[in-house]
Amino acid sequence: MTQLHDVKKVKVDGTDVAYRFDGPEDGRVVLVANSLMANGSMWDGNVAALADRYRVLRYDKRGHGASGVSEGPYTIAQLADDAVGLLDALKIEKAHFMGLSIGGMIGQQLGARYPERILSLSLCNTASEMPPRSLWEERFEIARTQGIAGLVDGTIKRWFTAAFIERAPQEIEKVRQMILGTNLNGYIACGSAVRDMAQSTMLLKIKAPTLVLSGRDDPACTVDQGTVLHRLIDNSKMVIIEQAAHLSNIEQPEIFNRTVRQFIDSVDDAL
Repeated sequence: MTQLHDVKKVKVDGTDVAYRFDGPEDGRVVLVANSLMANGSMWDGNVAALADRYRVLRYDKRGHGASGVSEGPYTIAQLADDAVGLLDALKIEKAHFMGLSIGGMIGQQLGARYPERILSLSLCNTASEMPPRSLWEERFEIARTQGIAGLVDGTIKRWFTAAFIERAPQEIEKVRQMILGTNLNGYIACGSAVRDMAQSTMLLKIKAPTLVLSGRDDPACTVDQGTVLHRLIDNSKMVIIEQAAHLSNIEQPEIFNRTVRQFIDSVDDAL
């Protein structure tokens, strides 16, 4: 899980964006966006649940994984423009979208600002605002003084329940290596985008069928924050995954995969 393999790269707004396809070439595209301090390998346990029918397009947002690092800070709007730039470069007119954490924040922008490009939105373990600002400044200071390594233990405790950390040491080690592989400047630039985000009112513009998925035990993007998305997005449904914290796709892959697949199928079958 340290890197996404078999990647290709394309220039988007002057920066290399790394991507990978899985699934049939004639399948409808599902564009997949990662969390902070992650790369496309975080979806290794989820792709097979979609790739029999859909063309799954994983990519690393700027500043992360195998993609380039441009000067920060970034904004969520800029990162959403990158996602559309990737679709443009690959000549993909429309796609289903699935994003987790900052990936879901990017998805909110896509649904509100690029409705003609989005068939459905799966917004997982995410929020429309992430206060307080001081929390982000503390994390950036740790990163600057100790490197990404200084954030690893705290991040893993937010991302997973204590029970999962105890029972799945191999999965935790893969995630630990993925976090450690994150570029320091890329992390701060993308973290700044989350720090500065305020897009609750933007949710009112989203008309695409939307799944809001929250982990019951997620301290980073709480059920309450997911409920805000659900209430403000027309045509949305909300599912809470029990015994899951922030990376619910890794902690509870079976129910995550089944929930997302059923939702995307329900939209796709009606197209």
